Amino acid sequence: MTIEIRGATELPARREDIELHTADGLTLVGELALPEAADPVATIVALHPLPTAGGFMDSHILRKAAARLPALADIAVLRFNFRGVTSPRGTSQGQFGHGVDEQHDLAAAMDFVADRGLPNPWLVGWSFGTEVTLKWGLAHPIVGAILLSPPLHRTSPEEVAAWAGSGKRLVAVIPELDDYLRPGEARERFASVPDLEFVAVEGGKHLWVGEEQTYRVLTEIVARLNPGVLPLPRTWDE
Repeated sequence: MTIEIRGATELPARREDIELHTADGLTLVGELALPEAADPVATIVALHPLPTAGGFMDSHILRKAAARLPALADIAVLRFNFRGVTSPRGTSQGQFGHGVDEQHDLAAAMDFVADRGLPNPWLVGWSFGTEVTLKWGLAHPIVGAILLSPPLHRTSPEEVAAWAGSGKRLVAVIPELDDYLRPGEARERFASVPDLEFVAVEGGKHLWVGEEQTYRVLTEIVARLNPGVLPLPRTWDE
């Protein structure tokens, strides 16, 4: 039977509840989703939106990446709750760290990636997750980072500029109708990174609501991690 891939669709994968252990003594909860029958060609480390505004590991773009991309693109997806955050998976210990203490959460995730031998890791941050990515991502052995709706509230100009010439790819996916940072201003704020891959999404909004926006975001991710499988299918043969 052929099904249409929509918001709640969860395609086959090997899914495992995992725990991460931070250097400052916290246990974080998460999930690793792997291709069902193949080795992954690349890895997403997903960093979720602002916890104090309802962001968690199940924020819809990250949940849909984990639900679809292991099957559609042979990509591993590691999601977790930042410190102090609760989701159906459980609650991570600690309390909100304003993008500073979360450096330890990212480090714990990257330790997990190394321990499991997960290949070609990319950070995929959304909103607050982009702040953690920009502030702390350069410390880790990643291929690059994809920024979804970066607000640049907690990231200094110096932290942005540090990505220039770093050898790590940086992709900014900017919604035309973003609530915080729209393409014109974003070009100015990222001008210090001349090798930035800049993607302005016509009609896009900060929360990427709707299947068409979801499809566009997932396509931009796969275009960097495993472009040979594009275009992403919109149906699945069960």
